[in-house]
Amino acid sequence: MSAAENSPDRGRRPEDLIRTDVPHSARIYNYWLGGKDHFDIDRAIGEQVIAAEPEMIAMMRDNRAFLGRAVDHLVRDRGIRQFLDIGSGLPTADNTHEVAQRAAPESRIVYVDNDPIVLVHARDLLAGTPEGATDYIDGDLREPRKILAAAAGTLDFSRPVAIILLGTLAHIAEDGDARAVIETLMDATCPGSHLVISVNTNVINPAGMEGAAAAYNQAFGNPPIYLHTPERLAAFFAGMEMVDPGVVSVARWKPVQAESPFGGEPPERDLFVGVARKP
Repeated sequence: MSAAENSPDRGRRPEDLIRTDVPHSARIYNYWLGGKDHFDIDRAIGEQVIAAEPEMIAMMRDNRAFLGRAVDHLVRDRGIRQFLDIGSGLPTADNTHEVAQRAAPESRIVYVDNDPIVLVHARDLLAGTPEGATDYIDGDLREPRKILAAAAGTLDFSRPVAIILLGTLAHIAEDGDARAVIETLMDATCPGSHLVISVNTNVINPAGMEGAAAAYNQAFGNPPIYLHTPERLAAFFAGMEMVDPGVVSVARWKPVQAESPFGGEPPERDLFVGVARKP
């Protein structure tokens, strides 16, 4: 019998695994986004991180806005109709399937996460258009082959797929391990597929970001957060064709004028993003 089969959690509902006295990364992120699915412990840690880096809320909300712009661009301008969103987190406004199916109702989306709280709320993610498909699977980024096998029930990997990794690579310490995960995922896709990544960095405000990461890891750290650089992010797209404007700070990736009411370039923050196409 395997450890999983012998686990005391085996057979229990996701609801039974939720601990309100233990922080959860998905709930902390939900708090920063202005959601309602969090507890006192999540808010306390969220505030500790904000105290170290006051830009954290703006970064996380910029990250969410980037998701919407990237998905909309991939659907409208690149013809993508399939998305594998790994580390999707709790549902909030403009989820991947909502943005994609708004532009192309036949779009097919698979969400992946392994937090019990997200499993409970996955029911909210499963209401897509009748023309398309929306599914949710319990999976861990460190086991990409299992994710691909499960996602193949909804997605056709002989047709282009966009793989979305927003913030998830921050939980992998070694670049080599991160590249191995990316290579496994992209090797399963056909030419014309795309990769979307965001990572926290420490190049705009190093002291603030390093303090924020330390506060997060000391209070929670399961899994811990590791900071990247734009150069390390760019290396994750090796062999792919970068989508303009390349690797940039999050708000500077195809900004919408309405999001910059005072004109000029949006501010740079320690969250860098990129989108690339598999040739």
